[in-house]
Amino acid sequence: MSFSLHILGRTNTVFARSTIKSCINANSFGLKSLFRSMSSQKKVAVVLSGCGVYDGTEVHEASSCLVHLSREGSAVSMFAPDIDQMHVINHLNGDVMSEKRNVLIESARIARGKAAPLSQLRASDFDAIIFPGGFGAAKNLCDFAVSGKDCTVQADAARVIGEFNKAGKPVGLCCIAPVLAAKLLPGCQVTMGSESEEGGLWPHAGATQAIGPLGGQHVIRGVTECLVDDAKKVVTTPAFMCEAPLHQIYEGVGALVREVLRLA
Repeated sequence: MSFSLHILGRTNTVFARSTIKSCINANSFGLKSLFRSMSSQKKVAVVLSGCGVYDGTEVHEASSCLVHLSREGSAVSMFAPDIDQMHVINHLNGDVMSEKRNVLIESARIARGKAAPLSQLRASDFDAIIFPGGFGAAKNLCDFAVSGKDCTVQADAARVIGEFNKAGKPVGLCCIAPVLAAKLLPGCQVTMGSESEEGGLWPHAGATQAIGPLGGQHVIRGVTECLVDDAKKVVTTPAFMCEAPLHQIYEGVGALVREVLRLA
């Protein structure tokens, strides 16, 4: 009886040691995988321009960017300039309202409170930067909506695009936001979709005519596609320049996100 217990005890001890060793090896492998995953995680800055298509960020484009970035395992930080909006639009009827709103405070609605001033963004802290569209990109990040080809870009927006470009890091822009790249990065290729309205499918097609005078080159692409300028690491997609179903906008933004991360 005692001999059996002795053998059983030795067996249990060996088994325990083997189990512990296996657990250690498994944990070690798991930690290594975790560290590899963390080291390969892309840090992406998303720049917002308010909240709402007519005077700020197009919220569906912003959400599409964030969902695709989340799915790809990216670490996202959101920024917006701490300035007043150009104006405030009643989104029910399109009227200009008399009140004032702050771009950063409005952007925090999309960021669930986690938005930082654009003045704090440094290219050295991130692998890539993405600008969702919406009229805020043409009203608050620059004044393209008013001045067209003669527009000027908000100081911090111009600075960060220049920093990322100089560092060889990709810049993604949706919808009307590609005008920023055309203005700041001479010769870059961008898309805002079709160059004709096509019976109302592309109601803002006229804006593409400003890309050349701004300094860029416009290339036609479909709403579910993106355009990659590999030389300048600029990725663009038409998004809501097209009156397309939401899922097609989502697909186009997804294509942009994947290419931005590939270049990062």
